[in-house]
Amino acid sequence: MSESIETTPPTGRPDFDTRIREAQPVIDMSPQRSGAPLGPESLTWKFFGDVRGILGFQRAAGTENCIEQLGQGVLDHSVIFDDFIGRAKRTGPPIMKTVYGADDTDWGHTVRDFHRDIKGTISDGSRYHALNPELYYWAHATFVETLIFVTDTFIRRLSYAEKCQIFDESKTWYARYGISARDQPATYDEFCDYFDSMCQRFVPHKTVVYATGYIRKGVPRPRRIPAPVWAVLSAPLNEFIRTVIVGTVPQEMRDVCDLPWNAKRQKRFDRFAAAMRLANPLFHRLPLAVLYTPWAHEAWVAAGVDPRRLHNRTT
Repeated sequence: MSESIETTPPTGRPDFDTRIREAQPVIDMSPQRSGAPLGPESLTWKFFGDVRGILGFQRAAGTENCIEQLGQGVLDHSVIFDDFIGRAKRTGPPIMKTVYGADDTDWGHTVRDFHRDIKGTISDGSRYHALNPELYYWAHATFVETLIFVTDTFIRRLSYAEKCQIFDESKTWYARYGISARDQPATYDEFCDYFDSMCQRFVPHKTVVYATGYIRKGVPRPRRIPAPVWAVLSAPLNEFIRTVIVGTVPQEMRDVCDLPWNAKRQKRFDRFAAAMRLANPLFHRLPLAVLYTPWAHEAWVAAGVDPRRLHNRTT
């Protein structure tokens, strides 16, 4: 497999459509790029491993795969439709360890190398490669944007400065993958513009339409539960999903995935989000092992820091 090696910082930002169709991995062997440090004092450590992040799973996964090249990569190479839980277990821990590890750990490279052979073509015949910087950065950006969204919506309001800090920390996070940052936005404002522009590229790819079927059709009935019983039990669950989970995704994703939304559901979502933020002090009373994922919890224990006392007020 051919791949190019980047050893110097990128200059300029050529046309996105041209570069994403180059379909060539570009490995970055340069020293760590400038970015805010990750670690116990970082906002990324504070919020990324918080269990409330599960509320953003559909936003991260859905927005990622609304870009055709990524949706096709999942369709061509992933077992997500046959083994969703297994894939989540294989994908989640390495990404968590990339964030909660040190700069000299190789978890980021491990995640990168999972994608070395993920390549193919999309509907117009053009090629894609998962390690193309424009494509790989979009996947990373969906995690960063979801982190900011979930924290600001369900945990506590973030100031503009804090959002900028999380974005700056995300540069360090991305550098750990060892992929060229040639098209990475320089500032948080640029990142917001970038994300909005990518939402305009969303398409109803089979991957994301199939993956959101549980929202349109309702959660599938377990075999052991009779249909009449499941109809009663699943009603509140489906209502929660169609209000809270759909409420987390951008309108562009709702449109391409045919996920109904209206002002009434928006008000319900806003009330739920406000209640979650109001309950934030109660969440901080939970044991550390309950409030954080195992990988985040392990990192906090190793650092000897209790994150429940950190960053609880807007700066």
